[in-house]
Amino acid sequence: MSRTACNNRGITIVEVLITLFLTAVGIMALLSMQPTSWNAAGRSDFMGRAAGILQSELERNELWIMNPANAVSTGVLPVRNVYASSQSTQQAGDVPFTVNTTVLPLGGATNAWTVTIQVTWPGNTRGVQETAIVSRQEYFRQ
Repeated sequence: MSRTACNNRGITIVEVLITLFLTAVGIMALLSMQPTSWNAAGRSDFMGRAAGILQSELERNELWIMNPANAVSTGVLPVRNVYASSQSTQQAGDVPFTVNTTVLPLGGATNAWTVTIQVTWPGNTRGVQETAIVSRQEYFRQ
Protein backbone atom coordinates (compact mmCIF):
# COMPACT_ATOMS: atom_id res chain seq x y z
CA MET A 1 0.00 0.00 0.00
CA SER A 2 1.03 3.50 -0.72
CA ARG A 3 1.50 5.96 2.10
CA THR A 4 0.64 9.07 0.08
CA ALA A 5 -2.07 11.21 1.53
CA CYS A 6 -5.25 11.51 -0.53
CA ASN A 7 -7.33 14.63 -0.41
CA ASN A 8 -10.97 13.53 -0.54
CA ARG A 9 -12.45 16.81 0.68
CA GLY A 10 -14.10 17.82 -2.65
CA ILE A 11 -14.95 21.40 -3.65
CA THR A 12 -14.91 24.01 -0.94
CA ILE A 13 -17.54 26.73 -0.50
CA VAL A 14 -14.95 29.38 -1.47
CA GLU A 15 -14.35 27.69 -4.83
CA VAL A 16 -18.11 27.48 -5.44
CA LEU A 17 -18.55 31.19 -4.63
CA ILE A 18 -15.73 32.17 -7.00
CA THR A 19 -17.26 30.06 -9.77
CA LEU A 20 -20.70 31.62 -9.21
CA PHE A 21 -19.18 35.10 -9.24
CA LEU A 22 -17.32 34.51 -12.52
CA THR A 23 -20.43 33.00 -14.11
CA ALA A 24 -22.55 35.97 -12.97
CA VAL A 25 -20.02 38.43 -14.42
CA GLY A 26 -20.09 36.58 -17.75
CA ILE A 27 -23.88 36.56 -17.88
CA MET A 28 -24.05 40.27 -17.01
CA ALA A 29 -21.57 41.02 -19.82
CA LEU A 30 -23.77 39.14 -22.30
CA LEU A 31 -26.92 40.89 -21.07
CA SER A 32 -25.32 44.31 -21.45
CA MET A 33 -24.80 43.59 -25.17
CA GLN A 34 -28.48 42.74 -25.73
CA PRO A 35 -29.79 46.31 -26.35
CA THR A 36 -27.00 46.94 -28.84
CA SER A 37 -27.83 43.78 -30.74
CA TRP A 38 -31.55 44.67 -30.83
CA ASN A 39 -30.70 48.13 -32.22
CA ALA A 40 -28.42 46.62 -34.87
CA ALA A 41 -31.09 44.09 -35.87
CA GLY A 42 -33.74 46.82 -36.14
CA ARG A 43 -31.49 49.09 -38.18
CA SER A 44 -30.55 46.31 -40.58
CA ASP A 45 -34.24 45.45 -40.99
CA PHE A 46 -35.09 49.06 -41.87
CA MET A 47 -32.15 49.31 -44.28
CA GLY A 48 -33.07 46.05 -46.00
CA ARG A 49 -36.68 47.10 -46.51
CA ALA A 50 -35.60 50.57 -47.68
CA ALA A 51 -33.17 49.03 -50.18
CA GLY A 52 -35.98 46.90 -51.62
CA ILE A 53 -38.29 49.92 -51.92
CA LEU A 54 -35.45 51.96 -53.44
CA GLN A 55 -34.78 49.33 -56.09
CA SER A 56 -38.44 48.94 -57.05
CA GLU A 57 -38.95 52.73 -57.28
CA LEU A 58 -35.82 53.12 -59.38
CA GLU A 59 -36.97 50.38 -61.77
CA ARG A 60 -40.48 51.85 -61.96
CA ASN A 61 -39.14 55.29 -62.90
CA GLU A 62 -36.63 53.79 -65.32
CA LEU A 63 -39.30 51.80 -67.17
CA TRP A 64 -41.54 54.87 -67.38
CA ILE A 65 -38.78 57.03 -68.87
CA MET A 66 -37.53 54.36 -71.29
CA ASN A 67 -40.93 54.26 -73.04
CA PRO A 68 -40.92 57.06 -75.65
CA ALA A 69 -44.73 57.24 -75.49
CA ASN A 70 -44.62 58.57 -71.89
CA ALA A 71 -44.06 62.20 -70.93
CA VAL A 72 -41.18 62.73 -68.50
CA SER A 73 -41.78 65.01 -65.52
CA THR A 74 -38.56 66.70 -64.47
CA GLY A 75 -37.59 68.31 -61.20
CA VAL A 76 -38.45 67.18 -57.71
CA LEU A 77 -41.46 64.87 -57.92
CA PRO A 78 -44.10 64.76 -55.16
CA VAL A 79 -43.01 62.90 -52.04
CA ARG A 80 -44.57 59.46 -51.69
CA ASN A 81 -45.14 57.33 -48.63
CA VAL A 82 -44.59 53.63 -49.22
CA TYR A 83 -45.34 51.01 -46.60
CA ALA A 84 -43.20 47.98 -45.92
CA SER A 85 -46.26 45.75 -46.37
CA SER A 86 -46.61 47.01 -50.00
CA GLN A 87 -50.23 47.91 -49.26
CA SER A 88 -51.77 51.26 -50.23
CA THR A 89 -52.78 51.96 -46.61
CA GLN A 90 -50.83 51.47 -43.42
CA GLN A 91 -51.37 48.07 -41.80
CA ALA A 92 -50.96 47.23 -38.10
CA GLY A 93 -47.28 47.43 -37.20
CA ASP A 94 -46.38 48.90 -40.59
CA VAL A 95 -43.70 51.56 -41.00
CA PRO A 96 -44.02 54.36 -43.57
CA PHE A 97 -40.99 54.90 -45.79
CA THR A 98 -40.70 58.29 -47.48
CA VAL A 99 -39.62 58.23 -51.13
CA ASN A 100 -38.09 61.41 -52.61
CA THR A 101 -37.58 61.34 -56.38
CA THR A 102 -35.68 63.86 -58.51
CA VAL A 103 -35.55 63.62 -62.30
CA LEU A 104 -33.18 66.00 -64.11
CA PRO A 105 -32.15 66.18 -67.77
CA LEU A 106 -28.67 64.80 -68.34
CA GLY A 107 -26.45 67.70 -69.37
CA GLY A 108 -25.18 67.54 -72.94
CA ALA A 109 -27.44 64.62 -73.90
CA THR A 110 -30.82 64.41 -75.56
CA ASN A 111 -33.44 61.95 -74.37
CA ALA A 112 -31.45 61.10 -71.22
CA TRP A 113 -32.23 61.88 -67.59
CA THR A 114 -30.65 61.43 -64.19
CA VAL A 115 -33.03 59.82 -61.69
CA THR A 116 -32.15 60.16 -58.00
CA ILE A 117 -34.23 58.38 -55.37
CA GLN A 118 -33.85 58.68 -51.62
CA VAL A 119 -35.77 56.48 -49.18
CA THR A 120 -35.99 57.53 -45.53
CA TRP A 121 -37.89 56.18 -42.54
CA PRO A 122 -38.87 57.49 -39.09
CA GLY A 123 -35.79 58.15 -37.01
CA ASN A 124 -33.45 58.30 -40.02
CA THR A 125 -33.46 61.41 -42.20
CA ARG A 126 -30.50 60.28 -44.32
CA GLY A 127 -31.81 56.88 -45.40
CA VAL A 128 -30.53 55.22 -48.56
CA GLN A 129 -30.05 56.89 -51.94
CA GLU A 130 -29.29 55.78 -55.50
CA THR A 131 -28.87 57.55 -58.84
CA ALA A 132 -29.33 56.11 -62.33
CA ILE A 133 -28.94 57.53 -65.82
CA VAL A 134 -31.91 56.60 -68.01
CA SER A 135 -32.39 57.11 -71.74
CA ARG A 136 -35.27 56.54 -74.14
CA GLN A 137 -35.40 53.12 -75.80
CA GLU A 138 -37.51 52.62 -78.91
CA TYR A 139 -37.92 48.93 -78.06
CA PHE A 140 -39.85 49.92 -74.92
CA ARG A 141 -42.56 51.81 -76.85
CA GLN A 142 -46.04 50.61 -75.90
